[in-house]
Amino acid sequence: MKPILLTVLAMLAFAANSILCRMALGDQLIDAASFTSIRLVSGVIFLVLVLFVRDSSLKNHRIDFTASAALFTYAVCFSFAYLELSTGTGALILFGTVQITIVTFGVLQGDRPGVLAWTGIALACSGLAYLVSPGVSAPSISGAILMVTAGLAWGVYTFRGKVITDPIAATTWNFIGTVPLTLVASTVFLPALDLQLPGVLLAILSGALASGAGYVIWYAALPYLRPTSAAAVQLSVPMIAAFGGVIFMAEPLSLRLIISSIAILGGLALVIQANRKVTAFDN
Repeated sequence: MKPILLTVLAMLAFAANSILCRMALGDQLIDAASFTSIRLVSGVIFLVLVLFVRDSSLKNHRIDFTASAALFTYAVCFSFAYLELSTGTGALILFGTVQITIVTFGVLQGDRPGVLAWTGIALACSGLAYLVSPGVSAPSISGAILMVTAGLAWGVYTFRGKVITDPIAATTWNFIGTVPLTLVASTVFLPALDLQLPGVLLAILSGALASGAGYVIWYAALPYLRPTSAAAVQLSVPMIAAFGGVIFMAEPLSLRLIISSIAILGGLALVIQANRKVTAFDN
């Protein structure tokens, strides 16, 4: 049960991150560069405090520069892409890219999904496409490129987590490694600086809880997941975020949302079932 709980909590955190980002940038409460910087720095502070409370040390670990670069690239591209893309278009591009990236890595390393797993992935992707299709329009080229880059970076970051033995320390170092990059980004985009207290608070929540805590949980869950499973479960994030919009932002609960949710969760159930014999889901 532990791997399932970890995975569910991680997906909830990712969905919360999406909602917080949309609230801050959609209402123009903060500029994208500042949101990214505050988000990542808040994540560093939170994670260091967690290690202090846990009486752990960073001495036996070091920065994974590839993971840090991937984390920063994902965060900054995600923020800036949503300045140009609609929510539905951005989600479709991001998570489609993530799935392709992770599954490709898995296949290159010998993972061979069976018919049941591919059927589940196809069903979940269909549900996701159906969910976001009302908001899909011709995206701007620059926005689409940014979101594709964010998806590729998140796929790399996810795959790097497969070899992590101490997720809290590793995630802390990964966040620390992004700090110099955030300083560069903040300096470059200083003319666009726009800090409003609600936006700053949303960025802090995004960094400390949805990102810092969420990524620790995700890294803890990753060793139990095959690449196809890691790719598929993330398809649930847009669905969860959509329900979050219904609850927290009074968005309507449509029949389309209900149908797509059934398709996404059904597809994920097939993928997990296909991988039960080779993962710890049934432990």
